[in-house]
Amino acid sequence: MHIPPFDNENKPIVDVDDALVPLNYFNIVKLTEGQHFDYRLAEYETCIVPATGTVDVETGGETFAGIGNRGEDVWDGEPEGVYVPTDTGARITCRSASAEVFVAGAKFAETLKPFAVRRNELDLVQYGSDDTKTHRKIKHILGANQHDRVGRLLVSELFTVGAGGWSGFPSHKHDTDRLPDESRHDETYNFRFKPNYGSGLQMLQRVDNEPGDAYHIMDGSTICIDKGYHPCCVLPGYEMYYFTILGGLSQRSLKQYFQPTHAEQLHTIPGIMDMVAKFK
Repeated sequence: MHIPPFDNENKPIVDVDDALVPLNYFNIVKLTEGQHFDYRLAEYETCIVPATGTVDVETGGETFAGIGNRGEDVWDGEPEGVYVPTDTGARITCRSASAEVFVAGAKFAETLKPFAVRRNELDLVQYGSDDTKTHRKIKHILGANQHDRVGRLLVSELFTVGAGGWSGFPSHKHDTDRLPDESRHDETYNFRFKPNYGSGLQMLQRVDNEPGDAYHIMDGSTICIDKGYHPCCVLPGYEMYYFTILGGLSQRSLKQYFQPTHAEQLHTIPGIMDMVAKFK
């Protein structure tokens, strides 16, 4: 499902128990200096990630100061985040002139401990190539490095390297718990483009070799994926970013099932298996 860009007024874009992706939660919070935003989710662990600006986060009796260092857009610096445990109150306070803050969540029953992820603690992977039109960089905020501290939530940022090309290819899905071949993970994206008038395409093919759907994505578009193979692309001449939320049904580690028709492409894209291994 495609949710076009709109002013959500600090209200969830994907709320708790969403009909399509019930394992996910997503909000975008916009604040000016000195403003704060409070929330508490009884059944979801969350991660607070400033898209731009700097914030302080108070949660679980701790204060994490100076989170985020980006200026104009998501290309301007490295991401940082704060993990907020299930059923734990959080306050976000803006410490820069303004801040746009992503709040990503996954359904999880247990209450763990809060922590911050600073720029030097990111889990980075770069894969693909210019020749295969798949050159990408992923910055995991809650990735393999935090595996033993988080319940079901995976949070990352994906950037195209260069302009134009494909992402999420070879096409894969993760909509059925049938381990060890595949895990059930609901997924939510929020896209940005550089320049911001760029755009792209999100494909969704539910059955191998049968026609699917395609969505025209723009700066600020949100995509919710419940099932099916889901590659996306950006128009030539533009860079693309998307904030990625994954929530697992029975485990945190993502087990992707690659579309049989295109599975041989796993052998043509440099570093693709390193990318797969980082979703833990």
